[in-house]
Amino acid sequence: MNSSPAAGNGGSFTSKRGKPKLAALTLLALGVVYGDIGTSPLYAFKEAFSGSHGLPLTETNILAVLSLMFWSLMLIVSLKYVTMMLRFDNRGEGGILALLALASRATRDRPRLGWTIATAGIFGASLFYGDALLTPAISVLSAVEGISVATPALDRWIVPVTVGILIGLFSIQHRGSGVVGTLFGPCMVIWFGALAVLGAISIAQMPSALASLDPRHALEFAWRFPGLTFLVLGAVFLAITGAEALYADMGHFGAKPIRFAWFGMVFPALMINYIGQGALVLRDPTAIKNPFYLLAPVELLFPLVALATAATVIASQATISGAFSMTQQATRLGYLPRIPVTHTSESERGQIYIGHVNWTMLIMVVLLVLDFKSSSAIASAYGVAVSGTMVLTTLLIGAITLDSRSRAKPFLLAAIAAIALVELVFFAANAMKFTEGGWFPLACGVVIFTMLTTWKRAEGVVMAREGKIRVPVEAFPAMLGPDMTRVEGTAVYLSPDSGSVPPVLLHNLKHNKVLHERVIFLTVVDAEVPRLADGERTEVRVIERGRLYQALLSYGFMEEPDVPRGLKLLERHGLRLESMQTTFFLGRSTIARATRPGLLTWRRELFRWMQRNSPATAEYFKLLPERVVELGTRVTI
Repeated sequence: MNSSPAAGNGGSFTSKRGKPKLAALTLLALGVVYGDIGTSPLYAFKEAFSGSHGLPLTETNILAVLSLMFWSLMLIVSLKYVTMMLRFDNRGEGGILALLALASRATRDRPRLGWTIATAGIFGASLFYGDALLTPAISVLSAVEGISVATPALDRWIVPVTVGILIGLFSIQHRGSGVVGTLFGPCMVIWFGALAVLGAISIAQMPSALASLDPRHALEFAWRFPGLTFLVLGAVFLAITGAEALYADMGHFGAKPIRFAWFGMVFPALMINYIGQGALVLRDPTAIKNPFYLLAPVELLFPLVALATAATVIASQATISGAFSMTQQATRLGYLPRIPVTHTSESERGQIYIGHVNWTMLIMVVLLVLDFKSSSAIASAYGVAVSGTMVLTTLLIGAITLDSRSRAKPFLLAAIAAIALVELVFFAANAMKFTEGGWFPLACGVVIFTMLTTWKRAEGVVMAREGKIRVPVEAFPAMLGPDMTRVEGTAVYLSPDSGSVPPVLLHNLKHNKVLHERVIFLTVVDAEVPRLADGERTEVRVIERGRLYQALLSYGFMEEPDVPRGLKLLERHGLRLESMQTTFFLGRSTIARATRPGLLTWRRELFRWMQRNSPATAEYFKLLPERVVELGTRVTI
C-alpha cells in the first residue's frame, strides 16, 4: 500500500529533491487546512466583549483576553494538534474515524473499554456535522458584515448576500474543488499577509499591547475573576476552532507541510492580528463593534471585505469536503447505509461529492443564517460542537497511548491529561450558552449519533439471525445432488460472511432450484485502514475447481468500492469473468414491524425508514442493473 502522505490532494506535486514538493504541499495546506481557523479573527476577539457574557472594556481585560487566546493556541493547537496528534496516523490518514480505528485495535482485548471508546468516537464524528453546518454560516456572515462597516446603509443586504454566496458555493460542489483548488493557497497567503500587516500597523501605534504575551495576565485574571474567566472562555475558544482540520487533512498533505505552514505563517499572522485588534480597542474603545474591519483604512474596506469573503468561502469548502469524507468513512465502517460517492477528479482521490449530503447541508445552513441573522448570534452555538469533538479526540488518544510501549508514555499521558482538563473547561464554558444556540450542534450530534448506532446495531442483528442458518462453504458441494440443474454462465453471490454460503444462494436454490455452471461467493471486506493497494485487495480460494470459488475484495474506509473493476483483478488468480455472461445475486434483509409496541420500537422503525430511503446496493457497488437479481427476506425479532 502507498501510505505516502502525498497520496491524496498533494499527489501531483513531486520532485527528485523534495523541496518543490514540500513548498507546493505547504501552499495547498494553507488553502485547505487553515481556512477555518484562519478566519477566526473576523469574530473571535469581538465576541469576548459583546453579548450577555461580554467583558467590560478595560486595559486589564483586553490584555487578559489576548493572553488567554495566545496560550490557548499554544496549548491546544501547537502542542496537541501540531506536535502530538499528527504523530497518530492510520497509515498516513487522520480524522476522528481514523483515530477510532486505531483506538479500537488498542482496546480489542478489553470489550467494555472498547465499547466506551467506540461510542465516544462515533459521537465525536456526529458532532462534526454540527460544526460543518455552523462553519459556512458564521464564516460567510462575519465576512459580509464588513459591508455595514463600510456603508451602514447596506446593513439590510447582509443576510441576502450571505444566502446568495452560500447557494452558489453548494451549487458548484458537484464540479469538485480541483479547478479552484489551486487558487486556495495563494488566496490564503494574501489573507494571512493582510492579517499580519493590519495587525502590525496597529501594534506599532500601541506597542504596550504586546505585554499580553506574558501568561501572568491570563493567570492573574483567572485568579481574581474565576467566574468571568469561565464565561469569557466561550469567546476565547473561537480562536482555536478549525484545529480539527489539522488532523483530518493529514492524509492529503502530510504532517511536515502542515507543521511548516502553522509555525511559519499561520500562527504568527493570527496572533499579530489579534494583538493588533487589542491595540486598536485600547486606543479607541468604540472600535469594539467590529475591530477587525476597523483595523483597515476606509479606502481599503471593500477590498478587505472581498478578500475576507473569499477566505470564508475557502474555510466553508474545507468543512463541506470534510462532511463528504466523514460520510464516506461512516459508510465504509458500517454506520450508514451504502451511499454512492462521485469522484470529481480523475487524479485526486480525496475530491469527492455526495449529493444527498450536499443539498441537505445547504438547506440547513440557509435556515441557520435566516434564523440567527448575525455572526455574533451563531458564535454562541459554534463552540459547543468543536469543544465536544476535541474532548473526545483527546480521550481516543489517551486510549491509544495507554496501549503503547513508548518510553515517552508517562510524559504523553501527563500532557494528555492536562490538555483534557483545559478542553473540559472550554466545553463547560461553551455549554453555558446552551439556551443561546448551543443546543443546535448538540441536537444535531444526538440525532446523527442515533442514526449511526441504530444502523450499526440493526445490521448486526440481521447478520446474527442469518448466521443461525449458516452453512459452511466447505459443506456446500456435498449438499448438491447429482441431478442439480445447471445453466450457462457465472453467478456471483455477494455475501457478508466469507466462511459461509451466502443466504441469497440458499433462497435462490429453495425457490428456483437451479445453479450456474460457475459460482463465486464474493465478500467485500471493510478494512480498518484508509486505503489498500491493488496487490493487497484480492484473495481467491478454490472450493471446487472450475465450479465454485470464494473471493474477497478489500477496501479501505476512505475508498469507494467498485466491484466490476475489483473482479478484473481476479485474473491474476486465474479467474476471468465475462461481464455479459455474469449475473450478480444480491440479498436484502429487512426487519419486520413490531407485533407489539415496546420501548425501542421507534428504533426499529428508524432503521426501516433508513433502509427504505437508502440507495440500492447495486448502485453502490457500481453493478450493471441488467445483470443483477435481488432477493428479499424478512427478519422477525
